[in-house]
Amino acid sequence: MPLPDRWIVLKFGGTSVSRRERWDTIGRLARERAEDGAARVLVVVSALSGVTNELQAIADGGAIGDRVDALIERHRAFSVELGLEPGSVLGERTTVLRALANDARAATRALDWQAEVLAQGELLSSTLGAAYLRAQGLDFGWCDAREWLDAIALPNQNAWSTRLSVSCRHESDAAWRARFARQPARMLLTQGFIARHGDGGTAILGRGGSDTSAAYFGALLGAQRVEIWTDVPGMFSANPRIVPEARLLARLDYAEAQEIATTGARVLHPRSIAPCRDGNVPMAILDTARPDLAGTRIDASATTVPGVKAISRRNGIVLVSMESIGMWQQVGFLADIFERFKRHGLSVDLIGSSETNVTVSLDPSENLVTGNVLEALAADLAEVCRVKVIAPCAAITLVGRGMRSLLHRLSDIWAAFGRERVHLISQSSNDLNLTFVIDEADADGLLPQLHAELVHSGAMPMHDASVFGPSWHEITHGRAQRGPAWWRGRREALLQAAARGTPRYVYDLATLRARARALAAIDTIDRRFYALKANPHPTILRALEAEGFGFECVSSGELAHLFATLPGLEPERVLFTPSFAPRREYEEAFARGATVTVDNIEALQRWPDVFEGRGLWLRLDLGRGEGHHAKVRTGGSQAKFGLPLPRLDAFVAQARALDARIAGLHAHLGSGVELPSHWREVYAELAAHADRIGTVATIDIGGGLPVPYLPDAAPLDLEAWARGLAEVKALYPQYALAVEPGRFLVAECGVLLLHVTQVVEKDGMRRVGCDAGMNALLRPALYDAFHAIANLSRPGGDTAQGDGVLAFDVVGPVCESGDVLGRQRLLPAATSEGDVLLVADAGAYGMAMANTYNLRALPAEDVIE
Repeated sequence: MPLPDRWIVLKFGGTSVSRRERWDTIGRLARERAEDGAARVLVVVSALSGVTNELQAIADGGAIGDRVDALIERHRAFSVELGLEPGSVLGERTTVLRALANDARAATRALDWQAEVLAQGELLSSTLGAAYLRAQGLDFGWCDAREWLDAIALPNQNAWSTRLSVSCRHESDAAWRARFARQPARMLLTQGFIARHGDGGTAILGRGGSDTSAAYFGALLGAQRVEIWTDVPGMFSANPRIVPEARLLARLDYAEAQEIATTGARVLHPRSIAPCRDGNVPMAILDTARPDLAGTRIDASATTVPGVKAISRRNGIVLVSMESIGMWQQVGFLADIFERFKRHGLSVDLIGSSETNVTVSLDPSENLVTGNVLEALAADLAEVCRVKVIAPCAAITLVGRGMRSLLHRLSDIWAAFGRERVHLISQSSNDLNLTFVIDEADADGLLPQLHAELVHSGAMPMHDASVFGPSWHEITHGRAQRGPAWWRGRREALLQAAARGTPRYVYDLATLRARARALAAIDTIDRRFYALKANPHPTILRALEAEGFGFECVSSGELAHLFATLPGLEPERVLFTPSFAPRREYEEAFARGATVTVDNIEALQRWPDVFEGRGLWLRLDLGRGEGHHAKVRTGGSQAKFGLPLPRLDAFVAQARALDARIAGLHAHLGSGVELPSHWREVYAELAAHADRIGTVATIDIGGGLPVPYLPDAAPLDLEAWARGLAEVKALYPQYALAVEPGRFLVAECGVLLLHVTQVVEKDGMRRVGCDAGMNALLRPALYDAFHAIANLSRPGGDTAQGDGVLAFDVVGPVCESGDVLGRQRLLPAATSEGDVLLVADAGAYGMAMANTYNLRALPAEDVIE
């Protein structure tokens, strides 16, 4: 039967070809593609993991004989593992490898010899793979990629790049396709990374070349698609090894994928995208170990969704700063200096300029940036300007459509970089990326923080399922499921409450008790204080007191309210943690018998009589802040809270002089911290300081536990959180452990009910107006906070989706531009005046922050069981 003339190209990397079971997967996938798609399949493979590094060491002239022997033995052992006879399968290949080791060119490390050496890894792995797949009964042929991929000479290439980092012709050609199709097998196996040089010898595509080889073949064949199979299921919004909450990018267009790959995503080589784009061949990045995952799809039909899609980091960046007063308005100056980069075979990545300075970056992944090369470049440039080389640097890049339109959402990003030394900022001319170059050491730990800020600011549109898939943590550990919200089953009761007037808060005590009991079940925690500022409703306080919670207050007003609500409350269950409070509030707290926390030495110095002979707790600033928004980060030099660590010894000395005993250490760095490790690290740091002080009995790690406000957000994994605390507490068993959650306990138990007042369309933007806004719920305006919004008056209005919905901005009646409760929320298209809207997860910092701005009345409050 004639073979199909359609092709699918599959590429498998080193980790995918280094184990027998992975070759079984390769065979199964190739067979499925051939059968399901009625197509022929070309499989492109890399060398076994680590082999190219060993071959590079041989090419560099290091212990050639020993390394060759070790490589041959590794492939012979793998041949046995595959059930093959090593001599008959590998004999020719091992003969060639030994001959190269003894080649006269090895003494001079000639570039053509190096290329031959580096090619052997792919030739060995593909030979083994083809033999194994045929032994499994599959119709597989083998072909040498050097017979089909032709290297081309590009302008300004140096000798190294014309042999060891080549590009290939990839324009589709009917004659080439017909010749390739004459190979008899339904499925073919070939090599990545290698091509034919113009002189007939071997050429190398450079690191990541196997991806590019697959793309070249895909373009030349006009393939249905090119699938890149690797050890991760696609591109992510950040490096998932560093940011576990990074999300899989489900669909990208070629331009976005190119930018993400170019700026640091190692899962796909940047040069592999252009051939597929030019040939309009769709690409997919898939996971060999998880073949059922959809992966990342890249094609020309992907919807262009504005927003940051990914943040990446590239290390090893070299900055070259060139300064000269004479460059200002000097014709040809830039041409002169860039000619010198060309002379040394260096391609420039980023460029920044001023009247007297030009600074450029060199990316080591695209350049041979050695000390000798930089020294020679600097000597050349010194003839026309003053030169400064800055290295090593890191480039942090935000990639996405419409970066200029997002600048107003990136205030926290600018602030984060403002705390580091920024050498260069570059905004791409195609409006697809924004890059900051900083010292490499300063970039450590920055990516998770920046990723979280992009999500919370809305600059990274995580709600768009057409772009964002599951997080890396969900893929590897499973998704922690959030149970159905209590209000979904109480629609009629809530509508009846709304009929009594809105705005109105409604609190569900069953949800409150469930959160309280979940924390109470963690026996590692010795003392639990509820942060009263989150919601001081008397019924909530009585319910938490019955669950065994103490209370944390921050003002004398809260203390008075607490003791008036709970007159029999034992004072030792009350913690007073003020910030810049007047002297009388400290005196009142001591008089009530509360435990008082101090966070500055000046209070002891100015009011010694208030603290003399007292027991107190000390709040420390650990030098950093964390949380979902800049305004809730309560640590670091920019925050007003906590004693700086350098002043700890002075504080201890002052307390001893007053005979004041430091009985507790406290730190709270911010709210909405999503990493369970955060509290473990805080505990360990505080315990180390407590050991120095010698009188501490209790360590308070604060609150700030996250709440899953976003629809696809997973709840805090309390078990993992508790395990981390137990591990570190086991190292410091002498200290009692205290926590002081607020929002975590009450946020999900409360909803805000509103009535729709108007539905308005303006310049294509639809808005739903309500009878309250930022006056009733300040969090969206203050923190850019997300709260789910549902229309209780319309059937299905709490699960709006499909054709019967429209996107609305939900706004209030307050005369402020910031009076927006939610942007582009999906609500029933029939939403109209008089409907009841529900704002979810509003039990914390809702009524507590409500105000009478514009002289609007405060919301009412109800409690239901």
